[in-house]
Amino acid sequence: MTTDLSQAIPLCASTDLRDGGLAVPFDVVYAGQTCRAFAIRFQGRAHAYLNRCAHVPMEMDYQENRFFDDSGRWLMCATHGATYAPDTGTCVAGPCRGGLVKIALTERDGMVHWHTANHLQPIEF
Repeated sequence: MTTDLSQAIPLCASTDLRDGGLAVPFDVVYAGQTCRAFAIRFQGRAHAYLNRCAHVPMEMDYQENRFFDDSGRWLMCATHGATYAPDTGTCVAGPCRGGLVKIALTERDGMVHWHTANHLQPIEF
């Protein structure tokens, strides 16, 4: 029997995420380390990832909370130009090893929530 122990953590209002617009940043503990993460909206759906390029584990935004390229179609790492599909985090061009680490999101009642996992937890204060 599998038990879902994930928690839904409120992140932002749904209206804070606009298609191809600025990301909403947040902090998580991933595999025991504090990391930045970000949420974006693409083709009407909210998605979230660790802010860590698959090529070299560096933050990706080229300006604060900007991850989309000029076309609004791809997420791009500012450091080496690795390009990722916004809906899956899969690397589609440039130097990368694998894809982005996806964080589960849900939207309900006008709010976006991110979900914990065994390796992904909120920061304890």
